[in-house]
Amino acid sequence: MPKLAENKKALFDYEVLEKFEAGILLRGFEAKAIKNGLLNMKGSYITIKNQEPFWIGAQISPYQAQNTPKDYDPKRPRKLLLNKKEIQYLIGKTAQKGLTLVPISVYTKRRLIKLEFALVKSKKKFEKREKIKEREFKRASQRILKEQRI
Repeated sequence: MPKLAENKKALFDYEVLEKFEAGILLRGFEAKAIKNGLLNMKGSYITIKNQEPFWIGAQISPYQAQNTPKDYDPKRPRKLLLNKKEIQYLIGKTAQKGLTLVPISVYTKRRLIKLEFALVKSKKKFEKREKIKEREFKRASQRILKEQRI
């Protein structure tokens, strides 16, 4: 399962409650572009319209600019492939206040391209600061231990 793209900012900004996996409805040249790393997930999110989940805001640059159709929109909404039970479950969960769906990573599973997304709750500013302090403390303690061994 090699990861093709990751949304690290989402993991920092949100508290992950539950993870899901979905297929993505792509055109052929979009799949090639994703496999070549031409995907930008920054600022993308998942919404459900008319009982169908869509991935909005992800930018897939053209694989070969001269061969892409003239009407191609790199930020077009892309449909996600889930079963009805999962969709109903997500509709119920996102109706709750403060919960949203955020993409985490895109990877290949066999020859298929999959999207891992999560049901998340936004972190408060002080929670983010605590996380940064913990990380800095760990780095400093590792540095001190490394200096003592030498």
